[in-house]
Amino acid sequence: MEVASTSPDTGQQGGCTRACCLAAQALSGTTVRAFVIWSFFMKTCVFSVRLAALPLALAAAFPSLAQTQTNSSLGEMVVTATRVAQPLSDLLADVTLVDRARIERSGATGLADLLGRLPGIEFQRNGGPGATTGVFLRGSESRFTAVFIDGVRIDSQSTGGASWEGIPLGQIDRIEVLRGPAAAVYGSDAMSGVIQIFTKRGENGFSPFVGVGLGTYGTRQLEAGFSGASGAFDYSLGLIDEQSDGYNARTIPTQNPDRDGYSSQSANVKLGFQINPTHRLEATYLTNDGDSQYDGYGQNNDRNLHKLTAQGLNWQAQWTQAWRTRLSVSDSQDSYETTPSPYRTVTNLRSYLLHNELRQGAHLFSADLERKEDHLDNTPINQSRSQDGVALGYGFTNLQHTVQLNVRHDNDSEFGGHDTASAAYGYALTPQWRATAAVGTAFRTPTLFHRFSEYGKSTLQPESARNAEIGLRYAQGSSHLGVVAYRNKVDNLITYSAPGPCVSLYGCYENTARAEYSGVTFTGGYTVGGVNLNASLDLQNPRDLDTGKQLARRAKRHGTLSADTRVGQWALGAEAQLSGERYDDGANTKPLGGYSLFNLSASTAIQKNWTLLARVDNLADKKYELARTYATAGRTFYVGVKWAPK
Repeated sequence: MEVASTSPDTGQQGGCTRACCLAAQALSGTTVRAFVIWSFFMKTCVFSVRLAALPLALAAAFPSLAQTQTNSSLGEMVVTATRVAQPLSDLLADVTLVDRARIERSGATGLADLLGRLPGIEFQRNGGPGATTGVFLRGSESRFTAVFIDGVRIDSQSTGGASWEGIPLGQIDRIEVLRGPAAAVYGSDAMSGVIQIFTKRGENGFSPFVGVGLGTYGTRQLEAGFSGASGAFDYSLGLIDEQSDGYNARTIPTQNPDRDGYSSQSANVKLGFQINPTHRLEATYLTNDGDSQYDGYGQNNDRNLHKLTAQGLNWQAQWTQAWRTRLSVSDSQDSYETTPSPYRTVTNLRSYLLHNELRQGAHLFSADLERKEDHLDNTPINQSRSQDGVALGYGFTNLQHTVQLNVRHDNDSEFGGHDTASAAYGYALTPQWRATAAVGTAFRTPTLFHRFSEYGKSTLQPESARNAEIGLRYAQGSSHLGVVAYRNKVDNLITYSAPGPCVSLYGCYENTARAEYSGVTFTGGYTVGGVNLNASLDLQNPRDLDTGKQLARRAKRHGTLSADTRVGQWALGAEAQLSGERYDDGANTKPLGGYSLFNLSASTAIQKNWTLLARVDNLADKKYELARTYATAGRTFYVGVKWAPK
């Protein structure tokens, strides 16, 4: 058996299929019962970092605000921070918004590619866009980020964390990224943050669309759909088919030197009914079927077959001007199998949420009752677990002071009760400047695979985290600046260790490690001469506290620098993505070189209702690796045309 040395989310590593490598994942992650934790202190984050390229230095000179992507977004409403709709300008949390226009301009081929261009986020992938992918939020494990699609929780009880390669980017209308633990709001899983994904909601009138695109590696995409509203009903439907011949996913000459392509077919439906002015029903459904090739052992044409479904039913009621309620029932299924190597795993998740919020002047109260049910079918494993949670929140906002307090108790069917809490405070130094500080605790229960597979251990305990962060933000006209310094310390981190306390002869999962994810994120934006400049710079130190080593596949520095403008009828954009050196293993013996990528995009209306989009990614044809011995795309071109009557 070949053992892979890194990756929190790995389907095929070093020639392994997911069946043999699940045992070899180097997965790296105290109950606190106090409502407000004042014993935290912020460790000073000092990095002796030498910037390796001028663009990264420019990113530091023109930081791009993490809290906004455009000037207009300052007035937008956000629901992810507290599960209550709040103006972005009132938030104490570190949040990024991404709208559909930015998604289309980005040129990203997958959701992880797009997220990797945002502050505080990196990703790793074993091959092309359809291959197994992990996302690191503030340098933490992929399983420490809670993920929702239209309020439906997405997770895998085999690998842990969302299967990012199974979420179709083309179906997404909006993304909210919350950096920082949020277990006091969402319960288990939200140890490093939350990513909420929203699909399109229908609006007045009838709006159809059809799009077609062609690109490098035989990439072709066809999309069609419509949205609208009539009377009390609103509706939205989207269909996407994407195919690519791909490129050779492995850099090892002895592996199968073929092109590893992929295909994806997805559909999304959202239906709403306004019963009366104060009551609304909404149903959502998303499905994606993925089929991607990868190089396993020898000359086999190995394939990943991945299906994701997410469906939910929501009822919203506005009882009075001050009091409103939301009741949600949701269900998701993540199915993964490989051929010709026989392996199959299926995770089913069901959630029930009753959310109440009460507004009294500057005060906002919230109360949640939530139940989550997890089931894993992974022969011979057939196990279930449930969690019941109650959460309370309080917020206060006036011209100068902002306070947010949250506390939650979860009762797990295996691990019993667990309490989490968070407290945040913001002070407006001037109308343009605001300082913030926050502390919080979080936890994640072991996956059912961790507990009940041949590599599992019955005495495994939940991973726990303590986080503290401070921030300073500035907004004036078209200028935005921000800096956030954080430290998230994790105990009982689950790792794949030596054989011993489990059935497997190869190794076992154990609570053997501690980790610290600390860093500083600089962000900001500025408009000069009609050119919008945005950039971010992350200086971080994700490390194993016991060995002092840098955690695998995470760089100590990464950043972006972008510029966009209009020239006549053309919208033009340029972007630089930069990342420092990483290591493919926890022992820091297998380096992965740093890289700089440059991307260009252009779009224009070619005639009424028709839009042309063109982009070039990796303009310099940079050769780099996100996972050792796995190739990434070279210079790629894409041209698309879309018909969308206004």
